[in-house]
Amino acid sequence: MYQVNPQTKDKTLAEQLLTDKTRTEIDHWLKKYPADQRRSAVIGALIAAQEQNKGWLSKEIMQAVAQYLEIPPTWVFEAANFYSMFFTKPAGEHKLAICTNISCMLCGAQEVVDYVEEKLGISLGETTEDGRITLVKEEECVAACVGAPMMIVDGHYHEHLSKEKIDEILRGIES
Repeated sequence: MYQVNPQTKDKTLAEQLLTDKTRTEIDHWLKKYPADQRRSAVIGALIAAQEQNKGWLSKEIMQAVAQYLEIPPTWVFEAANFYSMFFTKPAGEHKLAICTNISCMLCGAQEVVDYVEEKLGISLGETTEDGRITLVKEEECVAACVGAPMMIVDGHYHEHLSKEKIDEILRGIES
């Protein structure tokens, strides 16, 4: 559980845990919605907090987001646990998700999974030993069937995968 630092005891949890950069990003999202609809900024706020926290959302950082947004913590926890783009347990800073839905499977997704697992030395749902890359356990259809097989790396789509293209993508996130 989060321990209050005696030197910062007068600061709110949000001020203690969220960096200036993260609070500025949350403010950007808050400006897009009426004051009585602060809940609408939850997704943007969670993305910023997860990025700050090296790829995952701790209970404390989610509480800080709720406090900063001035909404019930339950609303933040619900969003973080519903959407597959959020990780509530330690995960790698970089997320690699291979679509394994029917269209991608028919176009070679299993071969892509096998190749990526071999290259990274991990299985679906695991994180590399250095903690940099998490191979997301399962990714449902992301509406890129025409580009199958495909994967998403840190939110960016990569389609028509081949071993050469996968090697290039992995070099880009490993450097």
